[in-house]
Amino acid sequence: MDTRTIRVSRRRAHILSWSLCGFLAVAPVSALADSLEMSKEAGFGVGSAVATLVYAPLKLCYAIGGLVIGGLAWGFSGGDNNVAKVVLTPSVLGDYVVTPAHLRGDQSIEFFGRDPKYRQARGDVAASPSREQAW
Repeated sequence: MDTRTIRVSRRRAHILSWSLCGFLAVAPVSALADSLEMSKEAGFGVGSAVATLVYAPLKLCYAIGGLVIGGLAWGFSGGDNNVAKVVLTPSVLGDYVVTPAHLRGDQSIEFFGRDPKYRQARGDVAASPSREQAW
């Protein structure tokens, strides 16, 4: 082998080794991006859990109060279901848990429940079948 062939081989080896080092240096950046996204999602999860600890008892007290008032309204109206429904719908329906989608702003928190027919007419998220069958 002559010296020129050896230089070319060394140059190729250096280029190959530096390229490999470059690829290895960039690999943690993509892993870091994934871990940042995961930590962001974990933050939303923790935030929704803490927000639910405050929000859920308030919503539950409001729902229980609505059940009591709705029952009294039903009794005083002589068993008129429509009167009870006017009180029960906003108090009992709605969200009881704050989700990460609420914190991101993808979905609004519904403290005062709405009639499932109104929700579907507006094009909002369809009500769950159990809520529709309850009324």
